[in-house]
Amino acid sequence: MNLDAGRQKGKRTAQRGGSGPTVADVARVAGVSPMTVSRVVNGEVRVASETRARVKQVIAQLNYVPNLAARSLAGRGQCRLALLHDNPSAAFMSELLMGCLEQVRTSDAQLLIEPYDPAEGVEILCGRLRQHRTDGVLLPALLCDKLDFVDALQNAGFAVARIAATQACAAVPSVGIDDEAASYAMTRHLIGLGHRRIGYIAGPSSQYVSSLRLSGHTRALATVGLEPDPACLSRGDFTYRSGLAAAEALLDAPERPTAIIASNDDMAAAAIAVAHRRHLDVPGDLSVCGFDDSAMARTVWPEITTIRQPVAAMAEQATTLLVEQVEATRRGMPVPARQVPLDFELVVRGSDGPPTARPCHAIADDSTHKSGSMGE
Repeated sequence: MNLDAGRQKGKRTAQRGGSGPTVADVARVAGVSPMTVSRVVNGEVRVASETRARVKQVIAQLNYVPNLAARSLAGRGQCRLALLHDNPSAAFMSELLMGCLEQVRTSDAQLLIEPYDPAEGVEILCGRLRQHRTDGVLLPALLCDKLDFVDALQNAGFAVARIAATQACAAVPSVGIDDEAASYAMTRHLIGLGHRRIGYIAGPSSQYVSSLRLSGHTRALATVGLEPDPACLSRGDFTYRSGLAAAEALLDAPERPTAIIASNDDMAAAAIAVAHRRHLDVPGDLSVCGFDDSAMARTVWPEITTIRQPVAAMAEQATTLLVEQVEATRRGMPVPARQVPLDFELVVRGSDGPPTARPCHAIADDSTHKSGSMGE
């Protein structure tokens, strides 16, 4: 049965008062057995990734809805996941949430959104999660790199998966990019345009991702014999407001930078706003680059040159790993804690260019597209 025929059968079933497409319909269209469809729906790991993707596509296109009552009678309750968050970037969280929601829709799972309050204490948080009958917890940046917090959740009996992780953690499924290499690529890009005095807005020093991105920037400067200048370094906390103060500090220096790299797009957008307020043209007088490729990078003027971190894809992959972990635990089967590296991409838009009245020294950039695992 082809896909169009499958849709038509589903419509006829609904018109007759039936319950819509069945497992058998999905199996015929996907070219697999009903047992394979059942395994995909139940989140079992014994299905090839390509087959799993094909079955999920057919499930979505036929609008197949699993019979939850039948699953309950079979002893398989619905998987309940909690997404904890404390990331100050609304744009980052929006893309992350879309990735999680897309995956739970096809995995027959429920997603709870829980803000994280450090003052609450882990025991109180875990008690609240138990009240919600939570099976697994999704930890995005920046929470995912608080390894003592990860350990506490696991010791409390929750399955855990990390999104945008930067520190290695062999015991927990993790998805992320190579932040150090990505920051290196961005700085090399600006060096290739001819910039030598490059301001950098780092994230908070307490966050490991901040040190990785700063390390990549410093390593790139060293390739052309440049030492880090304290006057070219400022810090924010990944919020737009902190980016305003950090950019003001950089542009108040006796010798202002010809370019600024911000370690996320919110702070890069703030740097552009400060430049405009000082009647500086971007990129004519000042190049500004960001990190993440969030919606913010595409809604300001000029649009921001940035590192594309596949936030939604990372969230989707981590959700899949977490569902697999929960289902395997219910069956008493071990699941290896996979570490999944995803590619980043340097996306060039309108916010960067050669420095004014300076020669452009082209330097080959050998790392514009590069992937790597966490902690390497």
